[in-house]
Amino acid sequence: MAIFICKTCGTSFEESPSPPKSCPICSDDRQFVPRTGQEWTTRESLQSRHANLWKQHEPQLFEIRTTPKFGIGQRAFLLALPDGNYLWDCIALLDDATRHLIHAMGGLKGIAISHPHYYTTMQDWAEEFDAPVYLHADDREWVMRPHQKLQFWDGETLQICDDIQLIRLGGHFPGGTVLHWSSTHDGQPVLMSGDIVQVASDTTRVSFLYSYPNMIPLSAHTVQRIGQKLATHSFDRIYGAFEDREVLANAGEVVARSVRTYLDHLRDEDVDR
Repeated sequence: MAIFICKTCGTSFEESPSPPKSCPICSDDRQFVPRTGQEWTTRESLQSRHANLWKQHEPQLFEIRTTPKFGIGQRAFLLALPDGNYLWDCIALLDDATRHLIHAMGGLKGIAISHPHYYTTMQDWAEEFDAPVYLHADDREWVMRPHQKLQFWDGETLQICDDIQLIRLGGHFPGGTVLHWSSTHDGQPVLMSGDIVQVASDTTRVSFLYSYPNMIPLSAHTVQRIGQKLATHSFDRIYGAFEDREVLANAGEVVARSVRTYLDHLRDEDVDR
């Protein structure tokens, strides 16, 4: 019996003697099955071939990323706050060095995940550090491996500690969530966006899609709603899902301008671009 992990998206499945026939996450329009078909690995095999890299972005903010790239290639973040450490988003590999480092830093008080593509092995992280995992209830159906540490929340916001508020934006997934961190070292709030708000290659822009690999847009109405909701929160920086995807100043203005650009390109008018 083994816990199998999808090589394409990093999702882990319940213990079984053989791999699942398919990965529902990858079969969905927002993801993809490779031409070569679905492939699987195990936690043990993953650890033997990969390792996690750490990078400090701010005094209280650490990036954790797997090398060589595995699955989607997203990064997780550890927020080292006065009342405890919180993990934002998740990666499939929980290696021995990461276990040791996080325990040495005081463990984890909670884990929050933006959307199902980053659920990965959240169950192992939760069990290792005895920490709850906060998931929006609108995405409950995408949990492939139930666990007692998973806590589903409803509504538009959830305050998980004095410094952290989770905000449901929807869009990419119905329960798509971003994290608003209010008490940073310089007093300027930060938005941890996953790819609910995708920081572009030109980091003075962000965008919003239903599917990134398949390039399926969101409706103008949805993007406008996301923009209006974010406009009620102050933030100066955005840390996105992937390496070097950060907006490091005036991030609220960047989002507002990007929403306007998106809407301009979806206007119902006779313009040949």
